[in-house]
Amino acid sequence: MTYDAIVVGAGVEGSATAYYLAKNGQKTMLVEQFPLPHSRGSSHGQSRITRKAYTDDFYVKMMLEAYPRWTELETETGTSLFTQCGMLAMGTDGSNYIKEIRDALDKYHVPYEALSKEQLKTEYSINLPPDASGVLDPSGGILRADRAVRALQNQFLKLGGYIRDAETVTEIEPGAIVRIRTKKGTYEARKLVLCLGSWAGSFLSKHLDVRFPFKTVKITVCYFQEKNEGQYSVDRFPTFSFKRSVPYDMYYGLPAYEYPGLLKIFLHYGPEINPDYRDEKPDSSAQETSKKFVKSFFPEVKPNPVVTETCIYTMTPDEHFVLDRHPKWDNIIIGAGFSGHGFKLAPVVGRILGDLAMTNENSYDLTPFRLDRFNRRSVL
Repeated sequence: MTYDAIVVGAGVEGSATAYYLAKNGQKTMLVEQFPLPHSRGSSHGQSRITRKAYTDDFYVKMMLEAYPRWTELETETGTSLFTQCGMLAMGTDGSNYIKEIRDALDKYHVPYEALSKEQLKTEYSINLPPDASGVLDPSGGILRADRAVRALQNQFLKLGGYIRDAETVTEIEPGAIVRIRTKKGTYEARKLVLCLGSWAGSFLSKHLDVRFPFKTVKITVCYFQEKNEGQYSVDRFPTFSFKRSVPYDMYYGLPAYEYPGLLKIFLHYGPEINPDYRDEKPDSSAQETSKKFVKSFFPEVKPNPVVTETCIYTMTPDEHFVLDRHPKWDNIIIGAGFSGHGFKLAPVVGRILGDLAMTNENSYDLTPFRLDRFNRRSVL
């Protein structure tokens, strides 16, 4: 059998791409190296932040499409995927974080509420530096991550798609018909889409002679106990971010949602790792940094984490994605480098990659996501 498309990688981006292709009548197979479901990559877990509050206006534009696409998936599958609790972005003047978000939201007329340091303390019991301020994006909230990936895969199967899990791709033979080989078989398709997550670098350089600068880093997620029951529950407190002008000083957090009474807070950065040995060395420094953050800014939260978990980011130097064709074989499409913020955009990423595979005209300027942009930039 020759498929119209094969998608390799069944994380949220690959699953969204396969779903979009099948929905557009493409005979599609989705291949995953691990047995499904799994927690080895970047798409597992119960929750992800979603928001329109971005500093880059092209992501704001993409999120305007992402929200209705998530709603469409909810309707198709009868599954609740989104909890709207708002998203609170906070930053210091020196970081320009809030100014850039406001400019980007203003460009697309997205409603938001500007909040001063005093308002943030009064309304949310957050102590911030004197030059800090915030923006509340009321449309933001929480996506149910595991449930969203399952919904994409289940709907893909209902649309006639095929899933082959626990099959590692060992060889690619490019051409007008692309062939991939695993230990269990050989498959061929007219188009190949690669959404390889943290394994993209080693795989692409080995099999397709594609190299671009990125690193895989381990993120340590900490859960902190609220002092007053219900104060930070999802019906009273938003998801949030905070950024200072100091390098590598960026935090994200979610209200008490996954575990009763526990806020989810994490530093946006971590040590570089081999994804095959993610938990070989614990990152105690990330825990200590998050503890200091909570102690300084959240007086109503106990500063010692009671639960910790880890995940992987695949970071590019500019923290933008790679959404492009292979430089030599235009029927091989690459989606990579989602830099810790790609989950919420998966329905749009899936459409973009699917349209590249089907050679449809794309509605976005993909210049920020091209592979060749790194040729003019310093590497990590």
